[in-house]
Amino acid sequence: MTLAMPLLVGLIAIALAFDFLNGLHDAANSIATVVSTRVLRPHYAVIWAAFFNFVAFLVFGLHVANTVGAGIIDAETIDAAVVFGALMGAISWNIITWVLGLPTSSSHALIGGLLGAGIAKAGLSPIVWGGVIKTVVWIVLSPAVGMALSLLMVLVVSWASIRLTPMQVDKRFRKVQLASAALYSLGHGGNDAQKTMGIIAVLLYSQGLLSGGFHVPLWVILACQAAMAFGTLAGGWRIVHTMGSKITRLTPPQGVCAETGGAITLFMATFLGIPVSTTHTITGAIIGVGAARRLSAVRWNVASSIVVAWLVTMPAAAAIGALFYGIAHLL
Repeated sequence: MTLAMPLLVGLIAIALAFDFLNGLHDAANSIATVVSTRVLRPHYAVIWAAFFNFVAFLVFGLHVANTVGAGIIDAETIDAAVVFGALMGAISWNIITWVLGLPTSSSHALIGGLLGAGIAKAGLSPIVWGGVIKTVVWIVLSPAVGMALSLLMVLVVSWASIRLTPMQVDKRFRKVQLASAALYSLGHGGNDAQKTMGIIAVLLYSQGLLSGGFHVPLWVILACQAAMAFGTLAGGWRIVHTMGSKITRLTPPQGVCAETGGAITLFMATFLGIPVSTTHTITGAIIGVGAARRLSAVRWNVASSIVVAWLVTMPAAAAIGALFYGIAHLL
């Protein structure tokens, strides 16, 4: 189905709105630790995170965009109605969880919406099972890897700081945390913005507007990085509070460990082309540094409610995506 230009522009605008909401919803992932440790004030922290969100395209390739565009649902099956259903499923779920203050995954909401809309159109046949299985496996792996790496970082930092006074440690790691927060924001921008790039690129492909096969045009890359950066600037203070203080209390050295462990996890996944959840990753890392102090330092009731929200995200967004696909198909 070939779209009129106003409808095509409208769908691209919805995609960029999702990207903006992704930055808004996931701002906490990049800044919660640096705000909770009082290394940066909130408004300075969002500027810091937004800058590194935007420049991430200079560091990473487009492996994640290719996975989302053609590695979840076969690109030949995707049309404008499927894209609309996927985006509305993800946006609706993001708004619901943002209002509730739950740090769920924008990434998995988008993938859930895409699966729901794709299945509503053509059943199970267009699903690219390799990409879906890889994504689902990393729902579990990303927080586990983030937790393990942050625990390792706690050991390294503890050993390196053994001859320093607590005041010296705090002063030194306040400076280091600026770098670790930048790395995490870079990983966030590199992995998350690419998901929207993949959606817009496959929409253009479905309309025959990409010459030379499926790829992501430069203007799409810049638009998606900018939308995410502006969303981060807008902040997500409800979720910042949950991530930065409700799970566990953090000191600057612990903030460095959490952000570094999370950043390494995101860098690995992005280079492998896996659309992981930055929310899952940083939550696992924060739990890791809290548990390294003592298990009781983690508020497990808050952590368990977050895990429940994670498990519900993909099926909930899929159901909403299928509903919106049906509406678009009827219209």
